[in-house]
Amino acid sequence: MAKNSRPSGSKRAREKAQAERNKEKQNRRLERRERKANVGPRPEGEDPDLAGIQAGPQPRPEWLDVPEEEDELSEDEEKV
Repeated sequence: MAKNSRPSGSKRAREKAQAERNKEKQNRRLERRERKANVGPRPEGEDPDLAGIQAGPQPRPEWLDVPEEEDELSEDEEKV
C-alpha cells in the first residue's frame, strides 16, 4: 500500500525551525562582518598577546611553586 505522500506536520515544523536557525546564523555572520569592518587596523608595534614574553624557556609561574615543607613531607612519605 502506498503511504501518504504529503509531508507531515512534524516535517514542516523541522523545516521551519531549520530555516529560522539559518536566518539567525546569517544575521550573526552579517553582524560579525560589520564589527570586523568597523574595528580598523591593528596598532603597529608589539602584539599585546606576546608582550613581555622572551625567547627561550619561560620562568616558572608562582602558582606551580610548591612550598618546601610539603616537598619534604612527600619525600618522608615515599621512604615509608
